[in-house]
Amino acid sequence: MYSKKRGPPADNGLRDGEHTACKRPSRAGGDRHVAALVLARGGSKGIPLKNIKMLAGVPLIGWVLRAAKDSDMFDSVWVSTDHDEIEKVAKAWGAKVHRRSPEVSRDSSSSLETIQEFARLNPEVNVICNIQATSPCLHPKHVKEALEMITLQDFDSVFAVVRRHQFRWQEVKQGNGELTKPLNLDPSNRPRRQDWDGELCENGSFYFTTRDLILNKGLLQGGKVGYYEMLPEYSVDIDVDIDWPVAEQRVLRYGYFGRVTPEVVRLMFCNISGCLTEGKIFLSASGEQMVSINIRDTTGISMLQKEDVEDSVIQSLVDTLAKRTNCRIIEVGEEPLNDLRPIVEQKKLEWKDVAYMGNDKQDVNCLNLAGLSAVPGDAPVVAINAAKYTCHQVAGMGAVREFAEHILLQKEKAKSQLKQDRDCSKVNVLVGAVYAQILEVIRQYLCAWEIFKYHTRSVSNFII
Repeated sequence: MYSKKRGPPADNGLRDGEHTACKRPSRAGGDRHVAALVLARGGSKGIPLKNIKMLAGVPLIGWVLRAAKDSDMFDSVWVSTDHDEIEKVAKAWGAKVHRRSPEVSRDSSSSLETIQEFARLNPEVNVICNIQATSPCLHPKHVKEALEMITLQDFDSVFAVVRRHQFRWQEVKQGNGELTKPLNLDPSNRPRRQDWDGELCENGSFYFTTRDLILNKGLLQGGKVGYYEMLPEYSVDIDVDIDWPVAEQRVLRYGYFGRVTPEVVRLMFCNISGCLTEGKIFLSASGEQMVSINIRDTTGISMLQKEDVEDSVIQSLVDTLAKRTNCRIIEVGEEPLNDLRPIVEQKKLEWKDVAYMGNDKQDVNCLNLAGLSAVPGDAPVVAINAAKYTCHQVAGMGAVREFAEHILLQKEKAKSQLKQDRDCSKVNVLVGAVYAQILEVIRQYLCAWEIFKYHTRSVSNFII
């Protein structure tokens, strides 16, 4: 294994983004059952029901469940909880639920106790991958590469770390006369940051362990133990590092939003009633029906149109709205999918190319199918659970604008990632070319050596 940054050889760990040379099997654990387990107790003291609180439009637990499922490494994905609402959200995100007992749901209960109970109730599970719900910047590649250390390299346990460049000093209690002293540096030879490799610290993202270690030895880290190093930008622990608004900004930049590449969004459907409007109908003295729309939302639609994203607004409304938004207005039935599917097919698009904004039960199928989907902040739970993004703004008060900005942000992220991939490809091509030149030099050297040995033998025979 190699390191992308300066540091000691990673003979017991794997750096973020590195790959082993082993061929990957079709399943993560071969004959072993590998399960992802997210612990999500309902009794959070700091933030009530923190594990399902919306973070950047997604329930906190949804970020790690999405990464786990999209890694394609697990035979089963579980959430361990003692709360009904957390159970509903977990199932909505495709996870199975381990309903933990009261004995392991106390404030004093440890993670190990809960995982041991899960292991005893699920004897078919051989490897348990405990993923922390408070690590929303986890990506499938992190899970995949770390788990391969167990499935391909025979580690018994693997955990996530991050490299910190922080000088530590011994704590002293006031009034006892003691003086502090450095723990990891020499003040007389204080190194510069770039001259110091730093230290590896657990970042709490995950702990992967075999069943034997958990049940028979009572350990999450033991046996042949290794670490997986994650870059700092992905090492977000809401319990420790940052507060909620800061976490949202970090997740919007570094979070994992699913398999679909956002830059391919070519068409957006938006429900008028309950998304573009607040769902109210105003009646004039003459009996005319009127609705109000927010200028921020129409501006958001204009932003998308400038990026060549066609916008179709759903449900019948007067021509004035069509002119105002410069959108095509479509009247749909009780199941919008039946009316919208032909439009997607006519444009020779797939649903991964579509962004959809709905607000109620009838939109669920479209919300599930669309590559990017959203609902206003005041949408019912059935729609929120189906959407990939939940807006902070409510219907008719800027929710459409917020979703438009979210789409554009994802497109920018995709463009940036594409540029990085291209740069990496150039480096790989360059390294390959240099490697080929080295091989050619070696080949020529060996040929010259063989010729030299042949002539040496000929001259020696002649002299004799």
